[in-house]
Amino acid sequence: MHDLAIPSHLAAYLDKSPIALALASAGDDNPLIFVNHGFRELTGYTTEEVVGQNCRLLQRDAENGEARERIREFLANDRQLNVRTMLINFRKDGSPFVNLLYMSKLRLLGGGMPYIFASQFDVSRSHPERLSAYDTELARTLGRLTPILAESGIVLEGSLTAIANTASTIAQAKLTLSDLDQAPFP
Repeated sequence: MHDLAIPSHLAAYLDKSPIALALASAGDDNPLIFVNHGFRELTGYTTEEVVGQNCRLLQRDAENGEARERIREFLANDRQLNVRTMLINFRKDGSPFVNLLYMSKLRLLGGGMPYIFASQFDVSRSHPERLSAYDTELARTLGRLTPILAESGIVLEGSLTAIANTASTIAQAKLTLSDLDQAPFP
């Protein structure tokens, strides 16, 4: 299914995080190689159902044109260290949510890039203070992740860029969800 071994101390750290986290291979089609408890709780999928799959399975038939383009650009451009975008995702039960996706590249000290780090947050029905708390936790997670990765000779590229206006992000998510509630999905 995948041939990348995740250092056990890294997997243990990620699994304890209260926010949804995933690691994907930086290779062909970026299959997921690890998802934590938060990811499983958010999406309703088990580890076995998603490992080996590209995370786009969460998008189902949603268009997500702009978000998909931003993600493709991030993956194709070696100099772009991270990306943050909103897209429509679906839980295993078919219920939609607006996902605030953060992705960053993890690079080996020798130069290879084995992993893509990702965090997901449901901004559909969120409140600004919850998004702010998530941003704080993501920043804390990234800060603590740096020395854990260093033990395995891996560097987290880029850093979390703070959301300039949390209220506008929430408003945009609510508009997106409103449009989504009116859209016919199978």
